[in-house]
Amino acid sequence: MEQPVPPYTPSFELLPGAAESPVLLHVPHSSRAIPDDVREDIVLDDAALERELDHITDAHTARIAERAAALAGTTPWRFVNRLSRLVVDPERFPDEREEMLAVGMGAVYTGTTHRGVLRAADTDPEPLVERYFRPYARAMTEAVAGRLAATGRAIVIDVHSYPREALPYELHGAGPRPPVCLGTDAFHTPSRLREAALKAFAECGETGLDSPFSGTYVPLEYYGREARVSALMVEIRRDTYMTEPGGPAGPGLEDLAGALAALVDAV
Repeated sequence: MEQPVPPYTPSFELLPGAAESPVLLHVPHSSRAIPDDVREDIVLDDAALERELDHITDAHTARIAERAAALAGTTPWRFVNRLSRLVVDPERFPDEREEMLAVGMGAVYTGTTHRGVLRAADTDPEPLVERYFRPYARAMTEAVAGRLAATGRAIVIDVHSYPREALPYELHGAGPRPPVCLGTDAFHTPSRLREAALKAFAECGETGLDSPFSGTYVPLEYYGREARVSALMVEIRRDTYMTEPGGPAGPGLEDLAGALAALVDAV
C-alpha cells in the first residue's frame, strides 16, 4: 500500500541530549536553505538572494551549539531550524503583536535587511505559516514540555549572531554592540541565569544586556505563564568568530563554544 506523502518537509531537528539535562539550545537562524517552491515567491535574483542570506543568516551558530554540546559535562538538547529564516522566522509573533512588521519582517518576510523588497507586500503569509511556522512552534513546545516532564524545569538558550555594523532593518540598532549581547525577559530570565551567562562569557570580551537585541524566545503556551521555563538569548557579534558577511568561521568559534558549554554546565 502506498504511503501518504506528508504535507510538508519538517523544517527543524530535535537532537537529544542527556535525559537529566533541562537545557535546550535553540538555533533558529543558522540555515541558508530555501525550498524551490518558496524561492519562486522571492523577487531577488540569485546573486542578490545570496547577498541577503549573507546578511540575514546567523552563520555557524549551529556549529557553535554543536561544539558546545560536545564540550559540556552534561549534554544539552538542541533544537535546530534547518531552513532559512527567509522561509519563515519561527521567533516572530505570527500576528499584529510583532513590531518587526514595521519593516516587513513578521513571521514571513516581505522586506530585506536593507529595506528593499523580498516578496510582494501583499503576499499572504498564511500558507507558509501553516506549512512551516505552526509545526515548528508545536514541536518546540513539545521539546520544552519534555524537559519539564523529565527534570521539572526547562532552560531555553537561544543561540544567535549579529553584525558588527547595524543593518538598516534594525529598529534598535543605535545602542552598544558588544562582542556578546544577552537578551533577557523580565519573567523568564532569573538573575541566576543572567549572572551565570555573564560569568561564562567573561573571557570572550565585553558582555552587554539587551543591546542591540533584547528579549528571548519562549513557546507561547508558556510565555508569561510558566516560571519553570527559563530563557536567555545569546547574541554573538559575528566579527568575533567569522569573516563578515557570510564568510568562513575562524578560531574564535572554539572559545565561544567553550563559553556556551560552561553556561550549560552552570545552570
